[in-house]
Amino acid sequence: MDMLENLESLQFDYGIPEEDRFWLYLQGRSRGLMIEACAHASFFCKILHNLRELLPKNKSSTSLSRESFDVAEKANLKVGIIGGGHLGKQLAHTLLQLVPIPAASLRISTRRPETLVEFQKLGVQCFYHNSSLVRWANVIFLCCLPSQVPHICIQIQTSLEKACIVYSFVTAIPIPRLKLLLNHTNILRPQYHCVEDLDKIWGANKEITAALQDPVILRATCPYSPKGGVILNIKWLEGVIYATLNMCTASNVDCRQALKLLNQLFLSVHFEDCRKHEDSCPKFQLPHVVSKSYVKNLLHRRPFPWFDLTAVQLKETPFSQYHSTNTVLQDHLTYLYCDSFGISPNTEEQSVDLMGSPSQ
Repeated sequence: MDMLENLESLQFDYGIPEEDRFWLYLQGRSRGLMIEACAHASFFCKILHNLRELLPKNKSSTSLSRESFDVAEKANLKVGIIGGGHLGKQLAHTLLQLVPIPAASLRISTRRPETLVEFQKLGVQCFYHNSSLVRWANVIFLCCLPSQVPHICIQIQTSLEKACIVYSFVTAIPIPRLKLLLNHTNILRPQYHCVEDLDKIWGANKEITAALQDPVILRATCPYSPKGGVILNIKWLEGVIYATLNMCTASNVDCRQALKLLNQLFLSVHFEDCRKHEDSCPKFQLPHVVSKSYVKNLLHRRPFPWFDLTAVQLKETPFSQYHSTNTVLQDHLTYLYCDSFGISPNTEEQSVDLMGSPSQ
């Protein structure tokens, strides 16, 4: 309960001249961007967490070898955050509460670790050593200022493993520039477009984690949703798909098994109407993720090739062609997204509102 909610003189906008109130929309936009960023990062971590739980079960060896124990020990997704400012803190809270990532599997590197006492009390390691963080983590979230990126990239470039995913929230640094600075291709960067008429649905008085448990707000963060006035470039979702395939390749999973895991992760959640006809539901096939010419030469017992995620987000891919016109697939991915947060999409709005946004 917010005890200050009805006290007008203590509200953020109290005393602002009428001619300047126009700029208050920036507060809502900032709030919407923060919620969307945390929601999409959480969904991505949920997908990778679920995949890592599945990977050990697909090992061919059934003996309790040392390798089997090593795989089990590595099952937990290890997440690192570079930057302990407002975004870094909000993201950490969201990952801990909504994924949920154990405190032992989350670490934060910041120039002022002494300001993160609340996380240290929870068991999260907070320090200032970017290269050490990168060597440990499976996923690194860049939550720093644009001016800090070149220096950070110099620090971590030689410590980045090929399979480590760098997820950047630094919108001022484009993907090609980040690829060059890091000498790395396993990079994801969501891009958001804000419309002028921003909807006031973002719950200004709610914590981010509480906002993401509000069905109205959560549905507005759906990758296909134009609600709320903050629209996600859908190429991000392609990057998520190919990032999961890269993780399979890093674990030496052959392409057929990787495709099976892809279907299990993204298309195993069905609407009530389609559960009776699951055979007609969409399924990922080889030509949906690699070119037809490559399929002909692909040995089915070999892993997929390593995908350049920067190219995936900037160019057309086989998945682009399959995904852009397949509304049934989009419906399933929307349902999966909402279900991962424990919320069902509004079936009446599904084909109109959730699917009404064109790719940006």
